[in-house]
Amino acid sequence: MADEQLKQQKIAKNKAIGKEIKKNIVNAPIKQNDKKIEKELIKKEENKTEEVKVESEKKEGEKIDEKKSEKKAVPKTKKTEAIIYGRNIPISLKHAVAIGKFIKNCRIDEAISNLEKVKKKKLAIPFKGEIAHKKGKRLDRKDMTSGKYPVKSSQNIIQLLKTLKANSAVNGLDIEKTKIIEVIPNKASKQLHRFGSTRFKRIHIMIKAKEVERGGIN
Repeated sequence: MADEQLKQQKIAKNKAIGKEIKKNIVNAPIKQNDKKIEKELIKKEENKTEEVKVESEKKEGEKIDEKKSEKKAVPKTKKTEAIIYGRNIPISLKHAVAIGKFIKNCRIDEAISNLEKVKKKKLAIPFKGEIAHKKGKRLDRKDMTSGKYPVKSSQNIIQLLKTLKANSAVNGLDIEKTKIIEVIPNKASKQLHRFGSTRFKRIHIMIKAKEVERGGIN
């Protein structure tokens, strides 16, 4: 029995000594060399992360540049037409039809200048029917049976032609070669006056211009 008690006491002492050694190892101060090594390792890791970030940013920038170059390389299709739509314009349908025939197959600047002359009552627009106007000459220098000076209607059409000219310039058309190829007026819904049963005259109109070579359209 005495031998067993001595063995147990020795084992207990050995355990206590082992615990004290572990505590001393854990609580032991870190040497300066170990601290330097840790700092160097941290710096190396930070430098690696920065290098990875820089490389990723460069790759992203290269991809963006490639996309931009691809977009620039795609050629733009040149447009050959320009269109303007007029909605609810205060013009009678009869005047719109006559003005459309008057400006068709003309250049935009030429049509504007002719309508300016109509506003000043220096040039008449041919009308069909019984119109109270003296005989004169048309633009093609043929005899005109009857004509009229639609001043307000000409002013509204001039505004549309100016926007058509701007649209043709935006589309890259040569204004000197662009001609009016279509003028399509349609009757719009009439609007009532504020007092009374009379109604305003309204139309919708579409004017199309196209770049044509000289001698293409007469």
